[in-house]
Amino acid sequence: MTTRSMIHTAALSAAAIALPISLGFLAPAAHANDSETFGSACSSVPKEGAGSLDGMAKDPVATAASNNPALSTLVTAVKKAGLVDTLNNAKDITVFAPTNDAFKKIPKADLDKVLADKEQLTKILTYHVVGEKVAPSQLSMGSFKTMEGSKLTTDGSGDSYKVNDTSNIVCGNIKTANATVYLIDSVLMPPK
Repeated sequence: MTTRSMIHTAALSAAAIALPISLGFLAPAAHANDSETFGSACSSVPKEGAGSLDGMAKDPVATAASNNPALSTLVTAVKKAGLVDTLNNAKDITVFAPTNDAFKKIPKADLDKVLADKEQLTKILTYHVVGEKVAPSQLSMGSFKTMEGSKLTTDGSGDSYKVNDTSNIVCGNIKTANATVYLIDSVLMPPK
């Protein structure tokens, strides 16, 4: 091999290594750690007891949510829809859980109407549930089929993610015995 071909081979090898590395810098940064919670509202989760992060990890998702004071409206809706056993018995799911503040964005008359309509309520609530565990690293430009049957999308990077371009994840990657939970600041509506 000549000196010239050795230099050419070395240059090609360096380019082959440098290109994927440089392209990696152009890609949006996914959440760095799939095992940690993230988001501005995580500080409001109780520090101890059944509604804490450690406490929620021990219970199935509907039971865990019932112990978290920020999810009391969601829990009421889940009970009215008759979904407690469905959610607690599901395996490896993800729940995009609207907080009480998310439900407060809906005018009271409209919310009362939805809570009284079990079929519509079930459709809305099951649209918040994905039939697989979704890790934070999957949230950047994600598309997931919901239990309701439609798809929802996620996008963002670092600690800032949106669901369907309308709802922010305010505390993400909460573990329960059978689910991963992302607290969101708006109620999602399934496509018509």
